[in-house]
Amino acid sequence: MNDYSICIGGKAGEGINKAGLLIGRLLGLLGYHVYMYYDYPSLIRGGHNFAILRCADHEIGAMCGKPDIVCALDQETVNRHGDGALLIYDADVAKGEGIGIPATTIIREEGGAPIARNTILIGAFCRAAGIPQEILRGAITNEFGKRAEENLRLALRGYHAGEERMQIPIQKNESLPLLTGNDAIALGLIRGGLDAYVSYPMTPSSSILHTMADLAQGTPLLVLHPENEIAVITMALGLSYAGKRVAVGTSGGGFCLMNEGVSLAGMAEQPVVIVMAMRPGPSTGMPTYSSQGDLNFVLHAGHGEFPRIVIAPGTTEEAYEWSARAMHLAWQFQVPVFVLSDKNLGEHPKSTEIDPAFPVPVASVRSPRGTYARYCNTPDGISPFYPPPLTGNVVKVNSYTHDDSGITTEDPGQAAAHAVKLIRKGATIENEMVNYGCIRVDGAEEAPVALICFGSTGEACREIGDRLSLRVIRPIVLEPFPLAQFADALAGVEQMIVVEENATGQLDSLLRGYGIVADRRIANVSGRPFHLDELELKVKGVMQ
Repeated sequence: MNDYSICIGGKAGEGINKAGLLIGRLLGLLGYHVYMYYDYPSLIRGGHNFAILRCADHEIGAMCGKPDIVCALDQETVNRHGDGALLIYDADVAKGEGIGIPATTIIREEGGAPIARNTILIGAFCRAAGIPQEILRGAITNEFGKRAEENLRLALRGYHAGEERMQIPIQKNESLPLLTGNDAIALGLIRGGLDAYVSYPMTPSSSILHTMADLAQGTPLLVLHPENEIAVITMALGLSYAGKRVAVGTSGGGFCLMNEGVSLAGMAEQPVVIVMAMRPGPSTGMPTYSSQGDLNFVLHAGHGEFPRIVIAPGTTEEAYEWSARAMHLAWQFQVPVFVLSDKNLGEHPKSTEIDPAFPVPVASVRSPRGTYARYCNTPDGISPFYPPPLTGNVVKVNSYTHDDSGITTEDPGQAAAHAVKLIRKGATIENEMVNYGCIRVDGAEEAPVALICFGSTGEACREIGDRLSLRVIRPIVLEPFPLAQFADALAGVEQMIVVEENATGQLDSLLRGYGIVADRRIANVSGRPFHLDELELKVKGVMQ
């Protein structure tokens, strides 16, 4: 089995992410499945940034083992990551045992930009790994476009200054594009019929806004960047009232500001999709790292009681498909739908194949007959929803308790009827969700020991399930919780181990609320994703 890891590191501002993506695309051209972990502090310049590229001849989605090759743009990368690896380094700024390349000198000789040192080391990496020169040429040309000639010249200087030390063999697999979860979410929302995306940048959701802005050029898609998150959610609800299919994106701190708007969406029954990308808290926490600590926050966000849907995709493919479905579900049921993500899913590229023609039903508009009663009390709790202008009718929306026509009321009977209507809508949603595969089962599907997880931890758990012949059960929909599907997935399980990236066991608590009590729990609160070797040891340590 072919499985390799490559690290490239340096300071913030030295193009580490871009260089990592280029290495990833090179490995993809060799026919490998690729996963990239990108570690960076909350700094614009300085600090220590690094990317780890893992490539294998089978599907992967987590870090594994120590790097086989390290490309170092500074001494700190040598010191942190170089032990036991084939080291390729800029000999003008660092010392080590391996292949020293005078990258800074080459930049001066070629009149290149200092940031292009990474391209020189990538050329040397290709030589060291036995990657054919024509593959390097193709990757540089595709990556840099008009600037390809200069970068190719620098890459070839590095290639010829290096030496071959090993062979990463070419595979026969098709080269797949590298997509992050945020890329996939953006594409999925658009596939689901998105008309407008509104967001204030907050890591790790920010790149969705950037991607949307790029994709919107020359299209009717509206992309808005208001002054803060309060403006984001209220502007989005205004667009929803006007009939636009709208989504917003944020992280924990920004979502705090959105909470009254979320409650407004619940009372006014205005559809909206909210992408909530988790990061470690409380407060500012660690902005550029990952966590699953906001599950409870999203499940209970907004004051008062109202139905919602919470979706936690665990792969880039699921991020695409379920974001598209989220658009449909929000408008079908006139509720807020949450797409729960984190840095591990949102920012780490992975070889991904998505279906651009993925089928998404279009929620039909329940057109009014005669006088428009916006909040008509229907048997399934779903009222007619029609945007203005509507000839002969006033299209009302109300944040207060209201009657069928949308007129504010404090009448006890009407208040009770309104509350029961929302409960009926919740039951309708729960009944509808049985038509979706809300649970994913991986690994050894009949094994008596099961790892239970959600979201981005699923990829590491899937690989551990394959290693240790364990069942891996991952709910994708967390509200309404798919209890019957989960019970079917649990059939025959004798030991349950919950794996999640928070301190208090929020998935574990959710399961306990439904009478499902796990035997053991494994937590990770480092801000970094589970490393396969570390997770394997922890799982072995708690297995009965």
